[in-house]
Amino acid sequence: MTDIERKLKKIKVLALDVDGVLTDGKIIVDSAGKEIKNFDVKDGYAIVLFRKAGYQTAIISARKAIPVTARAKDLLIDRVYQNAYPKIDFYQKLLKDLRVKDDEVCFVGDDLPDLQVIKQAGLGVAVNDAVLEVKRAADYVTRKKGGRGAVREVIELILKAQGKWEHIVKSA
Repeated sequence: MTDIERKLKKIKVLALDVDGVLTDGKIIVDSAGKEIKNFDVKDGYAIVLFRKAGYQTAIISARKAIPVTARAKDLLIDRVYQNAYPKIDFYQKLLKDLRVKDDEVCFVGDDLPDLQVIKQAGLGVAVNDAVLEVKRAADYVTRKKGGRGAVREVIELILKAQGKWEHIVKSA
């Protein structure tokens, strides 16, 4: 068994950055100043399946945005931390709030504000288009880019490593 497989088997919580992970990193502001974000539907569906399989989910974002609040509510995300900077402080809060240890958390990020959490989480994941420093610190780098199926890829890895994927496929 590889080190990654051992880490995947312990995961109980998936914590995610937003811009560049759940989205492609683009922030669109309309003429009224309203922020618009693009979320990948397959990532969203995977989050729903992950929660149905008994896992918990969280968002840790350095920014606060109305679209994030709406998407988190839609996906029934367990904990949402916005204006979360430095992120490591909110990650520590997440551990206490959900009563889990580092090795039970997978964190997915893409940029320097994610670096400390990537290093501390049991499984630190960088999306394919993350900055070099985050990729170097991560335990795993996705094949998919942020906002384009990277979260789905990570969820499938966890569920397959824990022997739950086949059941989900059969019951879909």
